[in-house]
Amino acid sequence: MLLQVRNLRCGYGSLEVVHGVSLHVAAGEIVGLLGANGAGKSSLLKAMVGLLPAWAGSICLEGRQTRGQPAWRCISNSLVLVPEGKMIFADMTVRENLLMGGYHNPDRNLQLELVLQRYPRLAERLHQLGGTLSGGEQQMLALARALMARPKILLLDEPSMGLAPRLVEEMFAEILKMKDLGVTVLLVEQNAMATLRIADRAYVMETGEITLEGQAADLLHNPEVKRAYLGAAGREGWEG
Repeated sequence: MLLQVRNLRCGYGSLEVVHGVSLHVAAGEIVGLLGANGAGKSSLLKAMVGLLPAWAGSICLEGRQTRGQPAWRCISNSLVLVPEGKMIFADMTVRENLLMGGYHNPDRNLQLELVLQRYPRLAERLHQLGGTLSGGEQQMLALARALMARPKILLLDEPSMGLAPRLVEEMFAEILKMKDLGVTVLLVEQNAMATLRIADRAYVMETGEITLEGQAADLLHNPEVKRAYLGAAGREGWEG
């Protein structure tokens, strides 16, 4: 198993927001983690990469315990987070953003060439400041910057947030292509329908706990998931 999380608990101050969550991700999978705002999804991802201390439980990457390691060690272990809101360096150029993503990669100049071949739009804007890119281009830069670290597993936190519908489709198509690069994906999203259409498996998280899990195709037609995310009025569109 590439990533295994068992009975993980974490929170802020004295407030626990993740209550004993367990999940796993196998190599080559796209796994969705669905849930409304405040469900604890982002906190769980932060704990996985060392940005938020885990109070209890275990986090294993390829059988190695990573709980308690600093965030930079998780990156060198090929576990990379693309945070919510893109979080690019607005006052740095596209090239500088990409090279920062490959800071721990000894072959980052070669990786830069490969990433720019994959994202020619970024190659055209290589010396442009990140903050002057469009929203879709900034999200593309955030993904490309993560790929500079040559991750084995990519944790994506709400990558479709704030994007126009056309760009949302492009973003999910790009995530699906990650399989071709040999990159495993754990995708946190509120866009349940789009996520379940590209994922192999998925978990549903509510108030800090996993309440549903299964094959994405099964969850796509699960009445509880439909009701939670679309309500009765949206079910016809869900099926389409």
